[in-house]
Amino acid sequence: MGATATLSATVLAAEPGQEAVCAVNIRNAGRVVDQFTVDVVGDAGAWAVAEPPAVNVIPGETATVTVRFAPPRSSEVPAGQVHFGIRVTSSEDPAGSVVEEGTIDVLPFADVTGEMVPAKVEASSKANFEVAVDNHGNYPVAVGLRPFDPEDDLDFRLERTQLDLAQGTAAFVRMRVKPRRRFLRGQPQRHPFRVLVAAEGLEPFPVEGTLVQRQLLPKWLLPLLAALLVVALAAVILWFTVLKPAVTSAAREAAVAQNQEIIQAAQQAGGAAGEAKKNADQAKQNSEKAMQAAGLDPSNPAADPTNPVKPANGAATAGDPTDFRVAADSAIVADPKRFTEFPYTLADPQKTLVITDMVFQNPRGDTGTVRLLRSAANGQKTVLLEVGLANFRDLDHHWLQAWRFLPGEKLVLAVSCQNPGDRGNCTPSVSFSGRTEG
Repeated sequence: MGATATLSATVLAAEPGQEAVCAVNIRNAGRVVDQFTVDVVGDAGAWAVAEPPAVNVIPGETATVTVRFAPPRSSEVPAGQVHFGIRVTSSEDPAGSVVEEGTIDVLPFADVTGEMVPAKVEASSKANFEVAVDNHGNYPVAVGLRPFDPEDDLDFRLERTQLDLAQGTAAFVRMRVKPRRRFLRGQPQRHPFRVLVAAEGLEPFPVEGTLVQRQLLPKWLLPLLAALLVVALAAVILWFTVLKPAVTSAAREAAVAQNQEIIQAAQQAGGAAGEAKKNADQAKQNSEKAMQAAGLDPSNPAADPTNPVKPANGAATAGDPTDFRVAADSAIVADPKRFTEFPYTLADPQKTLVITDMVFQNPRGDTGTVRLLRSAANGQKTVLLEVGLANFRDLDHHWLQAWRFLPGEKLVLAVSCQNPGDRGNCTPSVSFSGRTEG
């Protein structure tokens, strides 16, 4: 057997950051001088040291080695009992090494810190903060949070007010801060406040923050409104000083020019009327001279056999009544401006057609446009009436001032058919009433 070892104490207590000392008595039980190395095994070996780490002992003698335990003040070494072993190793007889066991009680310590994140926020109506709480101690703690402000100007809303923090952990608690009174404009107002952190085993301590309350109106709004007001005033001034007089002057000049044109036209018309009257008088004189030369009395035109007086009953001037109907059968066209024409010609082209009544008929409810045209002898056409087919089924027209179609003119019914493809051709018709003269 190489050595025996005894501990001065097998149960120790150490406060983190402090030392606990244990003496190891080593006796050389061998027959030769031996060197013994001392070290600590187990969880405590990381923060324990033997002084000296090795001793030489002659046979039958005893040497003492001091072992110092210094647990760090850190959350990495939890509070509670930690078992350890002190190993004594013989260099001459390794098989004769011994290990003596003991227990060290690591005492608890509390270390809780807090921080406001961010420390200052600028806002007009509300601001969001976070209270960060860290447990740097070596045992779990319960933490309570209580906000307050000395001026009583703020309202607080915390996500939670109670925390349970294990050693070496941190927690973030969201908090919304709102000022109780707001203002539209003015200088920013500072509202300092605190959150009291109460941790088990420690005195409560405050975490401070600041809310800088701004005006509700954006800073750029008033300058913008002022700029807009200046622009509006400038526009008003420009209107009354430059634009309105210019417009009034231009309107006055245009009115004067138009009046001059009207006066000139009236003068020209008066001159033309005078000239026409003069020509008429000259023609009358020439006619009377011609009748006198022919032996006729200009005061009795009825005596002229070439100018018979028409009967007083007006039968010839009343004309012959007539009724007729113009029907259309117009194919569908894609272009609404394209029309198919259906002309009507009097049986006697030397007579005048007088139209007093007219009835449109669209019994099938066709879609498109129908026109009535006057076609002159030279081929020139004039639109007399235009009606949408979808607007009527039967449509009557009666005139006090009748339509007159002179000899050589034609009455034309024109149709632009816009029916859907499955409806087929458009078949409107027009019935006319009136008389013929000639």
